[in-house]
Amino acid sequence: MKTIPHLVPARWPADLSPARLAATFRTDSPEGCRIALLGIPDDRGVWMNNGRPGAARGPAAFREALCRYGAATCAAGELPRVFDAGDIEVSDTLEETHRRVTAATGALLDAGLFPIAIGGGHDLTYPFVRAVAARFPKPTGLYFDAHLDVRETMGSGMPFRRLIEDCGVRALHLHGFRPLVNSAAHLAWFQAHGGRIHPDRARVVLPKAKHLFVSFDLDVLDAAHAPGVSALNPAGWTVREAEAWVRACGANRTVRCFDLMELNPAHDETGRTARVAAHLFLSFLRGFAER
Repeated sequence: MKTIPHLVPARWPADLSPARLAATFRTDSPEGCRIALLGIPDDRGVWMNNGRPGAARGPAAFREALCRYGAATCAAGELPRVFDAGDIEVSDTLEETHRRVTAATGALLDAGLFPIAIGGGHDLTYPFVRAVAARFPKPTGLYFDAHLDVRETMGSGMPFRRLIEDCGVRALHLHGFRPLVNSAAHLAWFQAHGGRIHPDRARVVLPKAKHLFVSFDLDVLDAAHAPGVSALNPAGWTVREAEAWVRACGANRTVRCFDLMELNPAHDETGRTARVAAHLFLSFLRGFAER
């Protein structure tokens, strides 16, 4: 395969036990793999929106947490093989970092891999999905977030507006919306452009579409479960609720990509949010294995 551009190798512990799931990940070649893991260690967009900095270390914290999980299911052939492509080499400007994310994601897709991104500010969903939309036209978006993220200006709060305006995204479906942390103007824009808010978290039903992208902002989770995020949520979802949705997304053949965003280890007590992110990643893989 062609070299994936704009990447630096992932850092895993030199003494990683072969009994750990992460030891089964390939870093040299994607041969035999179905999944590509892509770290995007950038939080410039969070800074621009006055959020809590620290999500640039999200991918590193995620990998550290993943090292704690055993490999029993993978050894039994129950999980798809993973190619860790590494981390995006972040630029001094947000626009250039976005360009690099799109280029690297596109190369992974062209290699026949299913991309899963770990961030990083939620603005990074925009360039990540931009590559997907170029290959799977007019996708529908399903995202889990306390915020609409349809701001007009650059920053972590704008990805879904840009995807509608620039990338031909047909519709947006949001779970986890909290009215008290969103403006009336942004809600009006979202609804005027066909966005739907789904209040029922218990009934796991994905939108019907030819192509779906799925984005999971960890701030949809209650702060008791996920304190390590850029914007705390005192009335969010439980991990159990999220797990059911994420696994269903993994099993759905119309889903073309998946991301976990806003992991912020600077505010993560005992690393438990990173553990939650790793758990949700594995839940998605368990669903993907059912395809």
